[in-house]
Amino acid sequence: MDEENRQEAVQNSQSSNAEKMGTPSLIAAAFQREHPHWTSDIVEALGETTITIPREHIVSACGFMKSAPGFEFDFLADLCGFDRGPEEEPRFEVNYHLFSTKSYQRLRLKVLLNEDDVHVPTVTGVWRTANWHERETYDLFGVIFDAHPDLRRILLPDDWQGHALRKDFPLRGYEPYSVA
Repeated sequence: MDEENRQEAVQNSQSSNAEKMGTPSLIAAAFQREHPHWTSDIVEALGETTITIPREHIVSACGFMKSAPGFEFDFLADLCGFDRGPEEEPRFEVNYHLFSTKSYQRLRLKVLLNEDDVHVPTVTGVWRTANWHERETYDLFGVIFDAHPDLRRILLPDDWQGHALRKDFPLRGYEPYSVA
């Protein structure tokens, strides 16, 4: 099979899978119908769908999105933190970027956290790769993943004070690590 025919076959397969699965917004609507108490907000913007999940339901929601027929978001592409700034409340977000290797759909789940309570349950039991992503988010933003098997710094030295990607972190760092 020549390259052009192979690419056309792949596109046809992807589009038929997408038709079976539906667009991300249809997936979000179906998810909300299945578990309305797991969903606090759905936003469709720039061709991306984001579902905000209360922290106490994130593990169940991720497990459901991974294995439920018709959803099958079987790949955690990324898990990252976001600091909205010290003047915002809730201040922090944890974003779970999911991908379905069957339908080629992408979806984002989001958990919002207040500055005074930055705890969220770990999803390492759903996706093993979450281990490293959660450690990075802990290291750089200070989000604590409850029941994580090995929550410790991954990028910064063990004696580092603070969390380098928080918006209130000094631009030049703290002594003795600061660059003068």
